[in-house]
Amino acid sequence: MYAVRRWVVRHARAFELLYDGFEPLLRALAPLVARLGPERLERPIAALERWVKGFLFDCRMCGHCVLSSTGMACPMNCPKRLRNGPCGGVRPDGGCEVKPSMRCVWLEAWEGSRRMKHGDRIQVVQLPVDDADQGASSWLKVVQGEHGRDREART
Repeated sequence: MYAVRRWVVRHARAFELLYDGFEPLLRALAPLVARLGPERLERPIAALERWVKGFLFDCRMCGHCVLSSTGMACPMNCPKRLRNGPCGGVRPDGGCEVKPSMRCVWLEAWEGSRRMKHGDRIQVVQLPVDDADQGASSWLKVVQGEHGRDREART
């Protein structure tokens, strides 16, 4: 999955366009989700999301997806779980100080964000991850208007 993740980052603009088309479809499902109950749909949607996002982005299913802000690179791949940029231990060749064979996730995030129309979102400070949401579907949060970007817009 590491190779796929790197490929996706190199094509971050295309995936941004794909997400920009996918998000309205998710939002259109809000009445159906409300009728069926999000608690009933959480497990099957989270399983589908885990498979799709795991393959494409090597997603860790933290429940607080910020791929559209981090150049399509999942920051939870950082061994230190940093949500707001590199730790300062990036090796001269761009390798991670904890896992030298892996390129720093935040270097990938920065490069991916430079390819995106809304690449400046990488500069928005992300809140720490609430571990209680581990494995939860961020797609359902988008449907319900609880996604991070939605909360930022309301404040």
